[in-house]
Amino acid sequence: MIERIYLECHDELQNKHRFYQLFVMRGLLGEWALIREWGRVGSPGTVRKDWFETEELADSARSIITQQKIKKGYHLFE
Repeated sequence: MIERIYLECHDELQNKHRFYQLFVMRGLLGEWALIREWGRVGSPGTVRKDWFETEELADSARSIITQQKIKKGYHLFE
């Protein structure tokens, strides 16, 4: 099962409504990808894939990025 982390940040004064989501998935050749998507809520986002040799490295990167986004004002959603 793929665990998705989904975050949003809203600032009505600046008309800022952003989302950020992260997935870790296994590639066809045994490598692991951290897939990130971000953009304005309700719009298609930008997607980036970063490749790692192990699932643990990809999970660690996901945790670091999640904490960085929370420090910038993003909130976790389920």
